[in-house]
Amino acid sequence: MTATESGTYRVYGIDDGEGRLRLVERGTEEPTVVRADGYDEPLAGAIADLRPGHLVDATLDWGTEPPTLTDLTVRTETLLFAADGTPDIFERAQDTFEQARIEEMPIYPTTTHDTDGEPNGVLYTVAKQAGERDLFAEFCDGRKTIEPMLGKLQEGGADPPYEVFCLRPATEPFFVIYIALDAGGLLAETLHDEYDPAPP
Repeated sequence: MTATESGTYRVYGIDDGEGRLRLVERGTEEPTVVRADGYDEPLAGAIADLRPGHLVDATLDWGTEPPTLTDLTVRTETLLFAADGTPDIFERAQDTFEQARIEEMPIYPTTTHDTDGEPNGVLYTVAKQAGERDLFAEFCDGRKTIEPMLGKLQEGGADPPYEVFCLRPATEPFFVIYIALDAGGLLAETLHDEYDPAPP
């Protein structure tokens, strides 16, 4: 009997340019690589429409190498973007990191607001780690999960989809995870215009 497993996964994109899709099961920090091509419709079309950041319910067939998908349903169309080595970073991020230093917190959140005073995003600054560990890369590929950050937003009444931006300035001792509450909204558009991020 073929071994199948169903779960909820965050999409992190094409893994290696060879038609493979990288997924991370929610509640874990262990990426799973599955085949992304060779499917029949309608599954082929559903897979082709996936974008990094989408949350999906999926069934995986472990009887093949790599595993294949046998069922797929998109739950939310949150999007994930990354920009590494940016020449600068916005002032609010710098101020937030300085507060993190004062409070000695390696990961520090703050809520941002639009010109009307309404919450439009949650900004996290993450201090760079000493040694070989690259937390920025881990957040970008799912080895370090963003699920608790997104879960807090839903618990607070901000429903997905969101746009999540991982931004690492070239000359600062921190990087940024910025969650825009309104996918396609003004904050997300501004971050796209300023940093031109790409799916990880």
